[in-house]
Amino acid sequence: MGVARDERRQLCDLLDRVGPDEPTLCAGWRTRDLAAHLVLRERRPDASPGIVLRPLAGYTALVQRRLASRPWGELVRTLRQGPPRWSPFAIPGVDEAVNGTEFFVHHEDVRRAREGWAPRPADPARDAMAWRALARIGRLTFRRCPVGVALRRPNGEEVLARRGPRAVTVVGAPGELLLYAFGREAVEVEFEGDQADVQAVRGLRRGL
Repeated sequence: MGVARDERRQLCDLLDRVGPDEPTLCAGWRTRDLAAHLVLRERRPDASPGIVLRPLAGYTALVQRRLASRPWGELVRTLRQGPPRWSPFAIPGVDEAVNGTEFFVHHEDVRRAREGWAPRPADPARDAMAWRALARIGRLTFRRCPVGVALRRPNGEEVLARRGPRAVTVVGAPGELLLYAFGREAVEVEFEGDQADVQAVRGLRRGL
């Protein structure tokens, strides 16, 4: 199926089960807000620029609130249907390259906001997607770190996210490292390095 489609399906199944008012790891967002964000991103090109451009964020927030007010079942069905044909996200290569990361992270945002969460079992396709994404975004998410940062998976492979005279290595499965790079704290990772440098990494505001 592809990671993007599989993560979309699993996220929508989870949203159907938990309902519209459950917490997520996205600060201030309930499940209805997260679902509305994903629908907006794919179906409202007039409002999606405000996701990353602060001057346009007010309009984006307005559109997202309107989407979030739609009946829950309708909102989840719209998300499950995927992007419309005219959307760039409907191009198979774009969907997998961009939505694989997006839907994996937001699926975990819902899973890990609930008590008793645990990482999912390893999946070769999902792990490969996460590792490729780390190579792309690691330098961005750790760009403000005052020390060097390396991201290491259990097999010893590393992504150098930030060069520096001193280095901290963050060790974990690819999905755990990707979530950490995106600023999530509900992850299973370990740190290697000087304690003061580790604290500098852990105190960093991460994300795009």
